[in-house]
Amino acid sequence: MSEQGSPFRSGFVAVIGKPNVGKSTLVNHFVGRKVSIVSPRPQTTRRRILGILNLPDAQIVFVDTPGIHKPKYKLGERMVEAAVGALPDADLILFVVDASKLPGTEDRQIAELLQKESRAPIVLVLNKMDKLPPEKVKPNTEAYWQLVPNHADWMMTNAVKGHNCDKLLDIILKHLPEGPPFFPQEQITDQPERLFAAEVIREKVLLNTYQEVPHGVGVAIERWEERPNGVLYIAATIYVERDTHKGIVIGEKGKMLKKIGQRAREELELWLGRKIFLELWVKVREDWRNQPSFFQQIES
Repeated sequence: MSEQGSPFRSGFVAVIGKPNVGKSTLVNHFVGRKVSIVSPRPQTTRRRILGILNLPDAQIVFVDTPGIHKPKYKLGERMVEAAVGALPDADLILFVVDASKLPGTEDRQIAELLQKESRAPIVLVLNKMDKLPPEKVKPNTEAYWQLVPNHADWMMTNAVKGHNCDKLLDIILKHLPEGPPFFPQEQITDQPERLFAAEVIREKVLLNTYQEVPHGVGVAIERWEERPNGVLYIAATIYVERDTHKGIVIGEKGKMLKKIGQRAREELELWLGRKIFLELWVKVREDWRNQPSFFQQIES
């Protein structure tokens, strides 16, 4: 029972959709802190990440998933498997779409997948409402409704600004089963600090080299040491697939790498609440996204 005497509710909410529709932004908004990195790049999220929202009468465990797409690399295959693997255990599914555009092939494929693989109620989240022209509201929304004819509910949102997210939260709570919390009240994610640090560094690479360096960036934490002076020392290697990409990430006289490091360090200090010394290197590993033993090692 909750403090108010009403039944306590808890459950896993899988956030599903194609790349770059705002899934991670939505999860971060609900949790109130960044637990998943975001960038304009599709396929930024590479693994399932839990974002935990603790309320007086409920605990919602959001499962942020990689965007479902047609993979070109073995890493992409693993990402899609991670997303699909979140469906069987979900108590509720948020099918997030970009409402500013009509459904595409990936949206239709995901809708078919949900019909086959999911037994949980599906809530259709029509995100990016701020980019939806008035004359396209009816045709776009009806097109998405037709994809999921048995959706339990729907809501139009702008995850970046939080518009209608309170209404979406009410819908989520309505569908959660009664039960005790799965995690301690103070926990907001299942992601270890080392992995989060690697993700933040990768995010800063993507954001600062958006036009020049493709999606093939990986980050490995090499050292994580508590120094006697109380400073946390983090050493990390940024992996790219070509020498030209290495030069771009480092930049003229190391300026870009310094910028990436500074912005990553500032965010990590806020997140971890302590002083950090961050040291970065850049290495080339050709075609690493097709080498499971390698990408599993650096991203685990």
